Amino acid sequence: MGVGVIKNRQPALVPGPWSRFLTAFTDILFPPLCHGCRTFIPDAGELHLCSDCLVGSPPIVSPLCTVCGLPYPTEGGSDHLCGGCLDNPPPFAAARAAVLFEGPVRDLVHRFKYGNKVQHARPLGLLTAHRTGSSAEAFAGDLIIPVPLHLKRLRQRGFNQAILLADLAARKWQLPLSRDNLRRTRWTEPQITLSAAERRENVRGAFALRDAGEVKNRRIILVDDVYTTGSTVAECAGTLKKGGAAAVLVVTVARAVQ
Repeated sequence: MGVGVIKNRQPALVPGPWSRFLTAFTDILFPPLCHGCRTFIPDAGELHLCSDCLVGSPPIVSPLCTVCGLPYPTEGGSDHLCGGCLDNPPPFAAARAAVLFEGPVRDLVHRFKYGNKVQHARPLGLLTAHRTGSSAEAFAGDLIIPVPLHLKRLRQRGFNQAILLADLAARKWQLPLSRDNLRRTRWTEPQITLSAAERRENVRGAFALRDAGEVKNRRIILVDDVYTTGSTVAECAGTLKKGGAAAVLVVTVARAVQ
């Protein structure tokens, strides 16, 4: 089927002096501030994070584990499997994060999740989409799925941070988003105080699919806020693979390094 010709296409509009004046006037009334440190940013862009806050939250770069994305504490060398992935291969194909879980981004994540600062979803989601975009493109995903919250936790918090992040990634990568197919079927204790082994046991069997047909033979991008030990995303990925998913890529804002 041929591509139709669009007639009477209008030339792209170039911002005129009044448009530039309006932008400048708006910046005076509502100055763009960094989401992290609240300082004025002359050229905020869409992230609204200043250079200092970005520098304070280092990006994840090579060398790293080709599967779980664990960064190695060396500047040289090539990517290779870590010991954990060699001994116990996870059910996901790979996991990638935008930044290390430290500095200003860690504070943003905490305020986002525990301080009801839902406006932080935008800079965190966009930062994740930008910095993990090449991995997502290479993975060639078919569908984005957020890590779910238990209904009790959802009522306590009022929102699922993973859905807000996944929604931004879906818009940037132009992929469909499945909001509630993957669900958490039982309550699990907060993972923050648990060891790696306790975390794995805590989430064992905690997830299920409403409709396995939606994920069958599809490449899934699973989105969450922070990758710590990987127990939660591994359990989610295992559930997706049992449902027939072809492969799972885990994408998170940050990666905690023990």
